[in-house]
Amino acid sequence: MKPLNRLTTSLGKAWPFELLPRIPWSRQSPTYRQASPAVIDAAMARSQKRPSGNWYVIGASSDVASKPYGVNIAGAELVCWRGVDDQLSAGPARCPHLGADLCTGTLDRGALICPWHGLRLTGRSRPDWMSLPAFDDGVLAWVRLDRIGGEVPTPAPILPVRPEGERLAAVASLTGTCEPVDIIANRMDPWHGAWFHPYSFTRLEVLSAPPEGGDVPEELDRFLVAVTFRVGRLGIPVIAEFTSPEPRTLVMRIVDGEGTGSVVETHATPNGFGPDGLPRSTVVEAVIAQSDRPGFARALRAAPLITPFMRRAANRLWRDDLRYAERLHTVRRQDAAGVTDLLSPPGEPKG
Repeated sequence: MKPLNRLTTSLGKAWPFELLPRIPWSRQSPTYRQASPAVIDAAMARSQKRPSGNWYVIGASSDVASKPYGVNIAGAELVCWRGVDDQLSAGPARCPHLGADLCTGTLDRGALICPWHGLRLTGRSRPDWMSLPAFDDGVLAWVRLDRIGGEVPTPAPILPVRPEGERLAAVASLTGTCEPVDIIANRMDPWHGAWFHPYSFTRLEVLSAPPEGGDVPEELDRFLVAVTFRVGRLGIPVIAEFTSPEPRTLVMRIVDGEGTGSVVETHATPNGFGPDGLPRSTVVEAVIAQSDRPGFARALRAAPLITPFMRRAANRLWRDDLRYAERLHTVRRQDAAGVTDLLSPPGEPKG
């Protein structure tokens, strides 16, 4: 028996890793038969019908700190800042005086000062400038845009259940040429994980998936997945569930194995259209980890050293997954334009 195998056997549950066999990428079990487009489309349709309360993720709570923070949501330029008592404030980024960019302003005693002529905004609405409802959940910052969302507003975002007590949290953010629905659709396809991200996942099996159509109780509308997280030649097997509590959010929660209760929240925020006329969307992913291992307390003390590695891992995954989401958007545009029909064999239906 190799030394590492003997070590893992002797440590048992105290050692969460197992040595992974060397399996060529092309020798994995294909998953295309299980990855039913009808199942994914039905889950997406149910997700998009759930209320959002008109809330959109701005970014990490820590992004809005000592300077004004600018964000573009569905073409609306917003400015966010910390007011009195660290309260999150948000509103239009255009100064009501002559249109200066308030994101270039200065903060003074909780007020935002325009750099052009010194107009001072306290975060309260004025006749010529309306503040927006903002919410800080401790990990992410949100803003409510009722005119853009068009739904019945809610006093707070629809948040998933998160780990209680001590936890590690890291937030990554990337922007791609797609729409929020493409980002969420990527996460509605857990079957792609080991094929598209072999550096992070292996031995992935979807244990259960929701039905193709019809109404499904929200607590049963989930994908249950057995997967092994890869750390080089070592693996950490877990069972995770994928759920979508609102149209622009998908949550992966570990329900069994190392880090049970930990979540990865994927949020999609529309930014509007780029110079090429194509949509831009930002994915904001929050990894919120917990563990009952004694060593986790030491990890918390080392959080400033650990969280950059957590963000780097999330960024690597989403650099790939944004290519996936962007391709989904391209395919939808091609289908709408009838390009697929032009490429179908004569006399045969599309698909």
